[in-house]
Amino acid sequence: MDNATDTTVPNETQSPSIWQNKMFRLALLGLGIGIGLGALFLAIRPLLGPTEWHGMVIQSNQPVTNFTLVGPNEQPVSLIDYRGKVVMLYFGYTFCPDVCPATMVELSDAMEILGKQSEDVQVIMITLDPERDTSDVLNNYVTHFNESFIGLTGTPDDLIAVTAPMGIFYEKHEGSDASGYLIDHTATVTVLDKEGKLRLVYPFGITGAEMAADLKYLIRE
Repeated sequence: MDNATDTTVPNETQSPSIWQNKMFRLALLGLGIGIGLGALFLAIRPLLGPTEWHGMVIQSNQPVTNFTLVGPNEQPVSLIDYRGKVVMLYFGYTFCPDVCPATMVELSDAMEILGKQSEDVQVIMITLDPERDTSDVLNNYVTHFNESFIGLTGTPDDLIAVTAPMGIFYEKHEGSDASGYLIDHTATVTVLDKEGKLRLVYPFGITGAEMAADLKYLIRE
């Protein structure tokens, strides 16, 4: 009888070991799943968009109304020509003493940061000073900052038809003898996605690095 009872002892002592092995395997399985999910998240994270955009986010359901203005070599250029690219619109003028060149520098920096991805972005400067900004003047100005940039001009009526729906304010006022008249104007950069929909508005002072960080997501969409 004593020998019979002694044979049950090994079974009792083995139970905790079996339970521990199961828990260990479950822990390894959980760790593996966690690592896999983490890797998956890192892979798809760039496709989800940034946790915080650097500009004012605007979710437009319809593309911005198409317009046609005068571009390089006095050739007509339409907004829809750049469908399939992220478009950055800036309204300014070449005689602007400070805000416009500062903004163009940041736009140029953004393109440099993007590198080859900048091929999917088109920066367009639309003049608010058609009296002085001819097609040639504009082209020389914008390409000084980046060879891919284009400048557009048009008649005063053409420009009002473009600026008014986009909420762009501008007004001429007297400057110095050297500068002639100056123009007060909205100094934002408007960003359209590849479908031509308004997505972001950047205030003056945004950096090229901040713009590039957002553009990387819009380019991938």
